[in-house]
Amino acid sequence: MKTNNSLKGIRIIDLSMGWAGPLAARNLADLGADVIKVESCENFDWWRSWEATQEWIDDDGAEKSPAFNSVQRNNRNITLDLSRLEGRELLLKLVGTANAVMENFSGSVLPKLKLSYEIFKEVKKDIILLSMPAFGSTGPWKMFRAYGSTVEQSSGLPHINGLSSDPPMMHHVAYGDAVGGLNGVSALLIALRHQAQAGEGQFIDLSQVESLFPLAAHGILEFTANGKEPLRNGNKSEFFAPHGVYPCVGEDKWIVIQILNEDQWLRFQEIGGADMKRFGDLKDRLSKLDDLDKTIAKWTSTKEAQKLMYILQGAKIPAASTHTMSSLLNDPHLNSRNFWQWLDRAVVGNQPNPSAPFNINGKRLAIKTPAPTLGQHNHEVLTGILGLKQAELDRLEDIGIIGSKPKMPSS
Repeated sequence: MKTNNSLKGIRIIDLSMGWAGPLAARNLADLGADVIKVESCENFDWWRSWEATQEWIDDDGAEKSPAFNSVQRNNRNITLDLSRLEGRELLLKLVGTANAVMENFSGSVLPKLKLSYEIFKEVKKDIILLSMPAFGSTGPWKMFRAYGSTVEQSSGLPHINGLSSDPPMMHHVAYGDAVGGLNGVSALLIALRHQAQAGEGQFIDLSQVESLFPLAAHGILEFTANGKEPLRNGNKSEFFAPHGVYPCVGEDKWIVIQILNEDQWLRFQEIGGADMKRFGDLKDRLSKLDDLDKTIAKWTSTKEAQKLMYILQGAKIPAASTHTMSSLLNDPHLNSRNFWQWLDRAVVGNQPNPSAPFNINGKRLAIKTPAPTLGQHNHEVLTGILGLKQAELDRLEDIGIIGSKPKMPSS
């Protein structure tokens, strides 16, 4: 494995929380950027927890969230109470040393903190601000708060997923965060290139909902072309058969099979045996779809999923055995690519970390450091970058501007 320094010398101040902004920041940190995440002891990242209890604080709950720990690797972490003047001023001094700031709050948060792109520009003329609210920074919904499921609903995705007999189906995967984060890092890389070439900053207004529209493009195009909403077909397809998920030997073991042309179907018939001969061309298969799916399910239920996948793939038939989370950790293909990197981290011990999903020149990018603990780099950043003395750090901690443990909200 190899440490990548493509973005060495780039500093990002990450005010974001949850998944969208931190995912974008993680990609930048993987490529060598100095990402400094800013939380506060009262308003910590909600992926640590949605709220604090004293029992949770005493049990180091803030350091046990798998979601937070998986997305924060390679970062530095400081705490600043931005609702107080000294915390805000320290943030602005830090912004003065940076290339970019990131945030994914709803539209009301930065104004409450008396922060904005214009204010950031006063301390760093060429600063970039990547803002990632759910619905963008303009328009009637700019102040609306949202999380993954509300973003998913607003994109129209649930209306094209599920069965026609059921209500729209939500995935609860927070696609808006993940897709928004990947769009965010792309936009920020372009802005960093422009900054390097032209010496100019930019305000990037990214809507997580608009980032999701490509996933619903086929539904939008269907309505545009034919004037009708697409049906919710579950795993079935209007254009291909078979096209589904079928049971295999063992509890909760399944295989996905997609036949995309007649050559594949003929090969599948040979593998599937006599029962498959009852079904003819695509038109015939679509007209007998329920019978076809039942016949295939009866056949696959006697097969081991991964072995059958290899047989079908060997015949150039699209197929994949489904993974559970535990099987992903032990998947021989992922392990052959060194995808999981195990790192020791405070409180939780030795844990697997997913690698960046790309190799560079055949080398996997090494994860340099696991997710930082709350305020882990207060001393390193505030003394090393801003030049504060230890006595000043002690004073800031005494008055609650910085810290390393969550606090119950003050009444």
